[in-house]
Amino acid sequence: MGARRARAFDDVVVALAQRCDTAEGARAVGGAVVESLRAATTGAWERGWQPADVHRMAVRGLGADEQVVVLDVMADELDRYASTTVDPQWWSQLETLQGAVWWPRSQTWLDARRRRGADWLTLLTQALTVLHLLQTLPGIERLSPLPGTATAAPQAAAGGAGRAGSAPAHVDSRILERVRMLLAKAESTTFAAEAETFTAGAQALMARHSIDLALLSAREPDAGEGPRGRRIGIETPYDGPKASLLTAVATANHCRMVWTRALGFGTVVGFEGDLESVELLFTSLLVQANTRMLAEGSREDHRGRSRTRAFRSSFLTAYAHRIGERLREVMDAETDAAVSAAGPQGQALVPLLAARTEEVEATVGEWFPSVRTKSTGSVRDAEGWHVGRAAADRASLDGAGARAGLGRRRRG
Repeated sequence: MGARRARAFDDVVVALAQRCDTAEGARAVGGAVVESLRAATTGAWERGWQPADVHRMAVRGLGADEQVVVLDVMADELDRYASTTVDPQWWSQLETLQGAVWWPRSQTWLDARRRRGADWLTLLTQALTVLHLLQTLPGIERLSPLPGTATAAPQAAAGGAGRAGSAPAHVDSRILERVRMLLAKAESTTFAAEAETFTAGAQALMARHSIDLALLSAREPDAGEGPRGRRIGIETPYDGPKASLLTAVATANHCRMVWTRALGFGTVVGFEGDLESVELLFTSLLVQANTRMLAEGSREDHRGRSRTRAFRSSFLTAYAHRIGERLREVMDAETDAAVSAAGPQGQALVPLLAARTEEVEATVGEWFPSVRTKSTGSVRDAEGWHVGRAAADRASLDGAGARAGLGRRRRG
């Protein structure tokens, strides 16, 4: 059946390419293909997909050339809307993926590619492959307004915020940049103790920023928004332990994660500043965990059979478990410090954070009414568990060392 469909697909592409031998035929075919892709992209948005989600599916199932076409198609569709009516996160996702309208607006992206020398057969094969992907994407939870229906936050509108790259309202971009710098240092150092200290410093910064945002929303109810969602890729191999790590990071930062294993992502629900923290920290910790795991090399049992897969799965599971404990320790320490420093106002902080957590839980219940709690896998290798736990436990995350390191960097 698959071979029959492939032959039918080839026949359609060849027939369309032959129609493009004339200028009139090329205009008709090209126009129909572009409009079909626009409609299919709009349909994907309506079924809950965002630019990063669509691209993730393209990476999972399509070749490199088709992945670039996906970016052109999404940029083309989003370009039809006023920038202020598209959620800033969508522009940010597209910019991160390096997607943009690079062709003159007097042309379509398909015409522009043709003028660069691509032949019709290749162009149509790529375009129809992308069309099939877009049309077959299943429905998922809609996490943000559809393009054309979003409203700009007052600060963004007043400040003339651009399409992409700007931090969400009330998320301090300076804090995020310092967090990125700390995590980059954690990823680059060859010393585990240094990596843990940098990571602890990043978590402490993010914890304090989360507390500040919570206090701001309490003082100025109109300053904050409700919980939002962000999908983060969780790829194989070892997707179960990686999901555990994302859950640990999300929980430590007042968020909740729901794993959609079949589609390769986890949806993190929380307030915007916390979502930024979770994505940054999870990405960095995954890099650090993989680096340490690979440094351990392969493993064999007493009969010479490979047990590397079981070792690595257990390593990552233990790593996620212990990292979660340590991140929560840092968050608790920062919360206690904030309560002490804030005086009378600080007494309201703990119930305030609890209320925000309840709001997150309510949003999860609304978006995922049938979500189930499920184990992400068992530990099958004792050595992997102990080595993974040790990898996450080599340096103190008590916050004091992290704050001292931050102080030295500020003075420097």
